[in-house]
Amino acid sequence: MSALADVTPARAARLTAGAQAALITVLVGAICLALEPIAPWLVKWPAAWELPATDWVGSFLAWFLNGIKPVARLFSYVMAHPMNWANFVLGSTPWPIVIGIVTALGWYLGGLPMAALGFLGLSFVLASGYWAESMNTLALVAVSVPLALVIGGAIGILANEVPKVKAFVQAVLDIMQTVPTFAYLTPLLLLFGFGPVVGLIASAIYAAPPMARNVMLGLERVEHEVKEAAIMSGGTRFQQLFQVEIPSATTQIMVGVNQCLMAALSMVIIAAVIGGFNDIGWEVLLTMRKAQFGESLLAGLVIVVFAVVIDRMSGVLATERKRYDTRVVWAMLGFAVLFTVAFWARLPNPSELTLLDPMAAAVDQGLTAFTQSNGPWLDALKNNSMFYVLLPLRIGLDQAVLPFTWGFAWTPAMSYGLFAVAALIALLMAWRGRITGGLTVLIALGMLETGIANLPWPFVLTGAAALGWVAGGWRLAALSVGLLATILVSGLWERALLSLYLSGAAVFACAVAGGMIGLASAVWEPVWKVVRPICDMLQTIPLFVFLIPVLMVFQIGEFSAFLAICAYAVVPMIRYTRHGLVNTPDEMMEAAISSGANEWQILRDVRAPYAAPTILLGLNQTILYAFAMLVIAALIGTTGLGQSIYLALGQADVGLGISAGAAMAILALIADRMVQGFAEERRKALGL
Repeated sequence: MSALADVTPARAARLTAGAQAALITVLVGAICLALEPIAPWLVKWPAAWELPATDWVGSFLAWFLNGIKPVARLFSYVMAHPMNWANFVLGSTPWPIVIGIVTALGWYLGGLPMAALGFLGLSFVLASGYWAESMNTLALVAVSVPLALVIGGAIGILANEVPKVKAFVQAVLDIMQTVPTFAYLTPLLLLFGFGPVVGLIASAIYAAPPMARNVMLGLERVEHEVKEAAIMSGGTRFQQLFQVEIPSATTQIMVGVNQCLMAALSMVIIAAVIGGFNDIGWEVLLTMRKAQFGESLLAGLVIVVFAVVIDRMSGVLATERKRYDTRVVWAMLGFAVLFTVAFWARLPNPSELTLLDPMAAAVDQGLTAFTQSNGPWLDALKNNSMFYVLLPLRIGLDQAVLPFTWGFAWTPAMSYGLFAVAALIALLMAWRGRITGGLTVLIALGMLETGIANLPWPFVLTGAAALGWVAGGWRLAALSVGLLATILVSGLWERALLSLYLSGAAVFACAVAGGMIGLASAVWEPVWKVVRPICDMLQTIPLFVFLIPVLMVFQIGEFSAFLAICAYAVVPMIRYTRHGLVNTPDEMMEAAISSGANEWQILRDVRAPYAAPTILLGLNQTILYAFAMLVIAALIGTTGLGQSIYLALGQADVGLGISAGAAMAILALIADRMVQGFAEERRKALGL
């Protein structure tokens, strides 16, 4: 008996925290499935238990917004003036002078390559025939960015100067960056009305958080010696901040300016949804609705050109201190003015230029020919992906396996067989000492049989609590359960699971594909030379533009939305995977080489474990990108919270828009905190 008593605790001690969490999740899931016939409320939350949270939110916000509407309308009236002035200035300035200014600025910041980029980029915009619309877009950016810089800078300085509010500010910034953009467009419409100004304000709100974060980060990183020197010089706190600390943090703050510019530009199409004025975003929307994919692609490329030019120039402004000869700048500006004066009478109207119309027509013709010749293959790819991958993930094998798709019907005996196989695999893995892995396989196969959209709510809450506990302790577990419970009782649970299914499938695909591409880029430098410009391009393309190519080939549908989400969210996974693998410390590499390890062993046993925290951060960013794209993808065929948010915007239902947006933000926030917890655990294990 004493020997048995000694063995039992030893075996129990091997049950790690992860294994305990997985075991509890398995037991809860099994109980829910077993009791479903007699207690269906364990699987589906009864409608009678739901709270009218959407109505409550709508009523409160309607009361609150009506109270502040006069002030908001006054602010809207005030902001209309700089918007109109910017439109007038950019619209009235002759196009040679605008191109000359951008080219001269490019030379001053980056020399001949940057000047060539500005000249060729603006020349493309001119040739597209969208010059007037592009200037309207630039006017929106020109007014929204300074507003965002002021707001973001003030928030960052406030958080730095008042430590007590720093945690609150960071939480607000997290919420602002996780709540989908469409969610807060509805209250903005009620406050400011329909028109360009509401698009301007939406852009400023979206672009302010990156600036605030970088100001906070920059001020935090000012060296302690610099701060002490400012204090010892007898300067006031105002002088210390604005004459010493902010100049010392200029590089990081300029990175914030770059991100602010890109965020504002990425909002131009979303702003067009509620702005409704003649800008390039509106042209993209209009041509997409008319299925004029050649014109839509051309308008989208104009936005991409602006994004690339602004990103490169503002990036150089943030990172490079070298400036080029100002005499060349004045020469370029003088030439632009002289050219304009000399050819004033013969300058073509940029809106009437049709130089690239043949390209748009060729795209439409080529697309038609491609889809006609490859229609069966494309349909097979889309249908097979839907019927054999996405649909089983959404509703489970027991509902997705049907005679007209799989050739046979799924039976209860097959479910029992699948669970038996999963249990056998789990036992074998447990026998080999991999208890957590075996239980994870059992959970995954059980979810595949049931479908993510049909998962019992106690199982989801228990699984979230288990992951939260392993990743960050009981506080994260309690936070996850509490936040998910608010979605459960609000009546948005089924839509939240649909969003979780599609974003989860996209994140898994991005993790696999992005991880493999990042690995190849780390191992073979020529691969990175090809992949890097593609990643740069994908990161500068505004969200809406991702919809155009998939719509051109696969039309409207859930598969198209899945591809658009993957295209937008895969880049962080590629970049972080490569960055983590190529930045292994030299001393670790030398130790592995001296011990006789080959390349594969070094990759598996040294580089990959060291890169794990960085790769997890890449996964974190991929998750946030997927949720950000989910609402945009609702335009082309998704269901769930994204569709609810978009419908709420069209119906001016502020309660539904805010509630659905908050639910999506909750999912993104929980995933963010969990992945960060696992990354922090890996960093501690590595002693970082």
